[in-house]
Amino acid sequence: MFGRIVWKMLRGGKGRMLVALLAIASGAAVTSALLNVQFDMQRKLAEEFRTLGANLVVAPRSGAGTARDGSATAGLAAASSPALLNAATIEAGLQNAASPDIAASAPFLFLVAHAHDTPVVVAGTWLDELAPLNPTWKLDGAWPSRDGQSRCLAGRNAARQFGLAPGSALALSYQGRSAQCRVAGVIDSGSAEDDQIFVNLRDAQKLAGVEGSISLWQLSVTGASKSVAACASRLAAALPDASVQPIRAVTEAEGNLLRRTRLLIGSMVALILVLTALCVLATMAALAMERRADVGLMKAIGGSIARIVSLFLAEVSMLGAAGGLIGSMVGILLAHWIGERVFDTSIAPRWEIFPLTIVMMVLVALAGALPLRLLGKVKPAVILRGE
Repeated sequence: MFGRIVWKMLRGGKGRMLVALLAIASGAAVTSALLNVQFDMQRKLAEEFRTLGANLVVAPRSGAGTARDGSATAGLAAASSPALLNAATIEAGLQNAASPDIAASAPFLFLVAHAHDTPVVVAGTWLDELAPLNPTWKLDGAWPSRDGQSRCLAGRNAARQFGLAPGSALALSYQGRSAQCRVAGVIDSGSAEDDQIFVNLRDAQKLAGVEGSISLWQLSVTGASKSVAACASRLAAALPDASVQPIRAVTEAEGNLLRRTRLLIGSMVALILVLTALCVLATMAALAMERRADVGLMKAIGGSIARIVSLFLAEVSMLGAAGGLIGSMVGILLAHWIGERVFDTSIAPRWEIFPLTIVMMVLVALAGALPLRLLGKVKPAVILRGE
């Protein structure tokens, strides 16, 4: 008897339950899509920021304050600063704190030399590491090897100023010392590096008369700003005599953009969950009024209010789980559409979103089942009298 009443109750309210299921599935679809977009876009944004160049710099403590705003500013400051680092010590420290997050790194020695009696910033470095360290740079020519002696690269502004092209010879002088190099290529960086000349590190050290010394060491660390900060902490512990700092221009921009993206998507998800709960709440309130007679009859034949309410809650939980599962699958397609149409990139599905969305929808459905408390006030005598 009790089971037949329950079955009649479920069949009688299937129209309203279908509306609630549609509301939950819609909310789950949008929530799942936004969460997929957030998690995958966070990874893609981190990858895009890595194309901006180095995001971590190891500098002398006396020059730490000038090396934090970017490679170009750090280079100009280091060119006029006497503070230097021992290259072997820094390289050993980097190997001791080796991290898979380090995608590329290179030492730099900056000095203001003269070419044709005109001052120019010369950067000595590992020339073969410039490309992975600065993937957005364009080159007219060829990248020299690390051991390519007497080879150099010219920024486009410096090449225009000195009339340089791939294959041109260039003479540099610094404090009575001179060096000859041949231009292997012309760099277009779109920043202050276009005014510099890049030479082999050993050539720069000989020209400056500081064998084995460098001005700073730049690193490109993969991952989000937290990964950069963690790598900086490890390097700082391995290099106590140097200053290890993230480059503000990159890390702060990345952190601000990621925080704003998370805040926007989090706010939208919260709003969608609230609206879904209100829709379920309205549906459950109407359903509770429709089922007063069935509840009164179940009470009259000995059903406890705890058992009756548990049946409703089980029904609502199954409704939330079903809506969450359907919405999660639709959300993958919606996330793919958002990625292609809005961000012009594909969004990879994150399967951990499935259980998260289902759990959220079950909780939303239970939150919308508050009107079921009214069932406890139903009096069997009143229902049986037809009132």
